[in-house]
Amino acid sequence: MTSPETGAQASADAEVLRLDGITKRFGEVTANEDVSLTLRAGEIVALLGENGAGKTTLMNILFGHYAADAGEVRVMGRRLPPGQPRAAIEAGVGMVHQHFTLADALTVQENVTLGTRPWWRPGGRAAARARIEDLARDYGLQVDPDAAIADLTVGQRQRVEILKALYGDARVLILDEPTAVLTPQEARALFDTLRRATARGLAVILISHKLHEVMATADRIVVLRHGRVVGERATAATDPADLARLMVGADIAEPKAMPAEPGEVLLRLDAVSTPPGATQGAALDRASLDLRAGQIKGIAGVSGNGQSALAGLLEGLIRPASGTLTLGNAAPADWSPRIAVAAGIGRIPEDRHHTGTIADFTLTENAILETYRDAPFARGPLIDWSAARAHAEDLIEANDVRCPGPDAAIRLLSGGNMQKLILARALHGAPRIILANQPVRGLDIGAVTYLQSRLLAARDAGAAILLISEDLDEILALSDVIHTIHAGRLSPPVPRERAEVEALGLAMAGGGADAA
Repeated sequence: MTSPETGAQASADAEVLRLDGITKRFGEVTANEDVSLTLRAGEIVALLGENGAGKTTLMNILFGHYAADAGEVRVMGRRLPPGQPRAAIEAGVGMVHQHFTLADALTVQENVTLGTRPWWRPGGRAAARARIEDLARDYGLQVDPDAAIADLTVGQRQRVEILKALYGDARVLILDEPTAVLTPQEARALFDTLRRATARGLAVILISHKLHEVMATADRIVVLRHGRVVGERATAATDPADLARLMVGADIAEPKAMPAEPGEVLLRLDAVSTPPGATQGAALDRASLDLRAGQIKGIAGVSGNGQSALAGLLEGLIRPASGTLTLGNAAPADWSPRIAVAAGIGRIPEDRHHTGTIADFTLTENAILETYRDAPFARGPLIDWSAARAHAEDLIEANDVRCPGPDAAIRLLSGGNMQKLILARALHGAPRIILANQPVRGLDIGAVTYLQSRLLAARDAGAAILLISEDLDEILALSDVIHTIHAGRLSPPVPRERAEVEALGLAMAGGGADAA
């Protein structure tokens, strides 16, 4: 197999990938319809589209996870047998998923070589290490081959995923939302790596919802809508507004955050620490913050640095080990999820699939998960299902939740529509405090715009909002005041107008509590 190094001599116009007439149906749903796409050596092509547009299905067909109903995939001119991931890998297709697929208990070298060459033969381990070190040096992917994956940062883990693909002689690299959990510095390092790789002949398919990154990185852009290609643009001949219009079929006006008028303190944490091990990631370490009416407080950080503990605390899932949580003018004697809901805390959980909804429950059942014991849904020990269904129908209509109806299982919805229902449930009844934990993660520009506009409207109506996000763009777009969080510690608050991207990125990575 030809390696990426050899690809440096290949013509920039050499076609390395062709998808021709790809069609895929799941029952009555057409995920891809007659999709054709080409990719040349040394080129970055961005694949854009709304949630449910067919991007993931198309990449799963390319990588062999799915077999197309019609059409074919060719790599370096050779037709790939459908539905065979091993054949795709051997042909030179590598994929870095948004959620990494590394074994935490193994080292970098063990992860990179897992399932590849027989490095266990005499001299094999040393040869594998030398090759990993060469690739790391050539592509700017510096990482210790002996480091345990569990000890690496998110950015370092992503480097290992890319190394793994390059070690397998990838000629085509698919990156799915690669900067979703990276600091600005890590994102720039990734793009530097991609430029080195494409200079050596690697071809890249970039899936992203961040239009400014697409504009700065891609050579060409292909847009899917409802499973079909609706446009292809050279990056130099388009702009974010044009791309957004292609994605959703209409103009999109991004929400503009006007200056806030903060009011009284509705919730206060005073030097709060949480029990170690109560949630995934770091525990809170003497965290202090105020949530004020009419203000959005942003918490920026890399995953695992105490965000789960902070969210669990506000949701009532965990209690302070030390310090004080004050709600209004009093510290609750018995803090629990039930008390948090009764106190007017609306929540948008981090994981819409596992903690935000129950997959096999209907939209109606999910709409009343937190209020089924209350009027008008409770009728003694029973649930008034006619009232619950009418409530779900109101939420669906008012929030443009695109679904088969209130009796459908929520797992059938796209991520954006699922999140719309969660948002509608959280905002129903005008809660005084809103926890928005990664509210737009993985959503397309249309859903992002809608959710952000609803959060800003809630703020303007007097709600205190805690916005937790690993996406610094989102934090800067919505927050009035910003903290960073690292190893369970919160930085001092910074007004948005004084916040600097570089300083925030450094603080997220542990560059000092006062870096922001």
